[in-house]
Amino acid sequence: MSRLNEATLAALPPAIVRPAYDRTKTRIGIVHIGAGAFHRAHQAVHIDDLLADDPDWAICGVSLRSADVRDALGPQDGLYTLALLGGNLSLRVIGAIRELLCAREEPQAVLARLADPAVRLVTLTITEKGYCLSGDALDLAHPDIAHDVASPQAPASAIGYVVAGLALRRAADIAPYTVLSCDNLADNGGRLRRAALQYAQAFDPDLARWIETEVAFPRSMVDSITPATDDALRERVAAQLGCADAWPVQREPYTQWVIEDHFCNARPAFERAGATISDDIAGYDHAKLRLLNAPHSALAYLGSLMGIETVADAMRQPALAGFVERLMRADIAPTLDAPRGFDPDAYTDAILARFRNPDIRHLLSQIAWDGSQKLPVRILGTIADALVAGRPIDRLCLPVAAWMRFVRRQARNGVALVDPLADTLSALDRTTAGDASAAVAAFLALDAMFAPMSGDERFVAALRDAYMALGDATPGAVSRALAAAGGTADV
Repeated sequence: MSRLNEATLAALPPAIVRPAYDRTKTRIGIVHIGAGAFHRAHQAVHIDDLLADDPDWAICGVSLRSADVRDALGPQDGLYTLALLGGNLSLRVIGAIRELLCAREEPQAVLARLADPAVRLVTLTITEKGYCLSGDALDLAHPDIAHDVASPQAPASAIGYVVAGLALRRAADIAPYTVLSCDNLADNGGRLRRAALQYAQAFDPDLARWIETEVAFPRSMVDSITPATDDALRERVAAQLGCADAWPVQREPYTQWVIEDHFCNARPAFERAGATISDDIAGYDHAKLRLLNAPHSALAYLGSLMGIETVADAMRQPALAGFVERLMRADIAPTLDAPRGFDPDAYTDAILARFRNPDIRHLLSQIAWDGSQKLPVRILGTIADALVAGRPIDRLCLPVAAWMRFVRRQARNGVALVDPLADTLSALDRTTAGDASAAVAAFLALDAMFAPMSGDERFVAALRDAYMALGDATPGAVSRALAAAGGTADV
């Protein structure tokens, strides 16, 4: 079978969407570090939407260590297929990536591209681990950071490359680029800025001062479920294209990109491609945590107790789907200090549609990981706000109680918990068996999760009632608790 590339692009079937611009007339204006599946399914697609009107924003994709993306897409002239998973599979060929580099093998090419005056934006999707942080600060003892401080002209880390490129531009009197983190990391731009300044300060205080005054690090928020590429996707894509694509990507149709309007150089017209430009990234993050992540956790624990495997399966249970929708509209949305222009009802509608997407196989067991870390920011903050406002918290307590029942069930069945507090949580079942009040009290003694709310009698009583309402936590008992909590589809 032939390979997807510029030569085969024109021969693709008419149903395949392809770049709506002449790729030869585009110019690289963005360097993206971490050109994995999420970037290629998300940010690169937004840029692809803009290149017909503004050809100066094509992308150079940089992988720090692995050459896999370069080697897969290089023979394809950077082209790859995006598969949208929503009913019928729809395919689109993305042409926004014009160059692919592996920093480990081509460090000078990466530095030269960062120093190119045409590059005015550097973006990153490197996961939290890639920022080499310790708490909220840069980990100067991290092997890559220690190496880069000693040899800043030959960096190994993403921070090292970002700062090395800025140093080259400063030395050549070239305007700096904006550095935009696209990772789901709280205050991502602020943390990246502080890390870059701390790193530069370690070997060149003058450079650090220049970065502090001249370089912008806007915050952002991104959202779209992007399952990993597998051979089944490659086969489906090849069957429709009539040629092979070594590394297609797939995601749900929904995508969100909120960007702080804080740039030190020119920027693409992101808003024309569906992104939101806002000065309240924290507000959008807050809304996502409460209206998306909290219901996800509710589905994970309640659905797992009911023997359900995936989010889409859970949403096919009327009592559970109705409960989650009522939770979102009646209990969570009123606690939001919504950003300007944000519509909680429309956002809720979109989330519920995403949850129901049968083509996204999102496992409840995976969402259930790390509950002791997730619940405080996803649900307990909403409960605290509701208590201050004098609003009911009964429904909000049911997912928390379901987590407690889930923890005890896993321990009783000898199933390992994926949680930083796994040993402590597993031990709770042995000390509180058969006594609901004692079980709730034991969980509330976890100060890292529940203090100071554990001293609020209203919360303790509502949580104990929710725990008892779940009975023996069998599917039937959970269904009855959902029905009693108003789990109907008509909200």
